[in-house]
Amino acid sequence: MERSERVGRVHDVPDHAEPSPATRDSDATARRGPSRRPVRGVLFDFHGTLAQVEDPREWVLAAAAACGVPLERIRATSLADRLVTAGRAGGPLPARVPPRLAELWADRDLYEHAHRGAYTGLAATVDAGIDGFAEALYERVLLPEGWVPYPDTAATLAALRDAGVRVAVVSNIGFDIRPHFAAWGLADLVDAFVLSYEVGRCKPDPAIFWRACGMLGVDPEEALMVGDTPADAGAVAAGCAVLVLPAADAGRPNGLGAVLDLACGGPAGEAPITRS
Repeated sequence: MERSERVGRVHDVPDHAEPSPATRDSDATARRGPSRRPVRGVLFDFHGTLAQVEDPREWVLAAAAACGVPLERIRATSLADRLVTAGRAGGPLPARVPPRLAELWADRDLYEHAHRGAYTGLAATVDAGIDGFAEALYERVLLPEGWVPYPDTAATLAALRDAGVRVAVVSNIGFDIRPHFAAWGLADLVDAFVLSYEVGRCKPDPAIFWRACGMLGVDPEEALMVGDTPADAGAVAAGCAVLVLPAADAGRPNGLGAVLDLACGGPAGEAPITRS
C-alpha cells in the first residue's frame, strides 16, 4: 500500500482554509511583480526555527546520567559524533537507515510509535555499552530541557502578539511539543499547534498549511510561513508567503527578528511580499 493511501485512511484534516477564488484570480497580477498585503497570521516551523536541540555532547551526558552512568567528556564527545551520524531526533538526516527501520523511518512524523521506534533503533546501532541508553537518548528529546529556544524566539512571539498577528507552530514531528512551550513560558503566545502526527499530513503537503490557516482564521494569502528547510518553503503551493531562515546552532541568533519587519512593518501592518 502506498504511504499516501495508508495515511489517508487513518487521518483526516478538517477545517482547512484553501485559497479563495480572489487569490486564484489575482495570480496573474501577482506574477507581474511585487505586491503588498497585510500579514494576519504567521506559521512557524519548530526545530531549526524557534528552537534547537541541545549540544550533542550535553545530550549524551544527560542520557548516560539518566542511566546511572557517568561519562568522561572525551568519551561523550566521541559517542555524540557517532550518534549524530547514525541519526538524532532534531539533528541532521542519518547517513544510512537500516532496512529493518525503513518503514518506521518513512512514517516517523505521522505516528508516535514510529517516531520513537525509528530514533531509538538508529541510536541502538551505536554500541555505547550502557543499558537503556537508546531509550534515554530519545526521552531527552521529549523534555523541554533537551531543547534551547533561539535568543529571539520569545521577543518575536511577544511582538507578534502585541501587533495582533496570530501565530501557529507547524511541525513535522512525532511527539507533543506543547509542554515545551509551557515550560519556556511561551504557550500563551501561540494560538495553534499543527503537528504532523496529529493531523496526518507532513510539510510540504499544502493541506498542513491550510489546516494551520484555518485554525488561525486567516486566508493563506494573509499568512507568512517561517522555516529553515525546503519543506517549509512548500507553503508557497498553499498560497502563503515564505521566509526561509539560515540554520543556526543552539543559542545563536538565526535572524528570527526579520519576521517582524515583514509581519509588522509598513502601514497598517502591511508587508512587502513577493509571490512567484
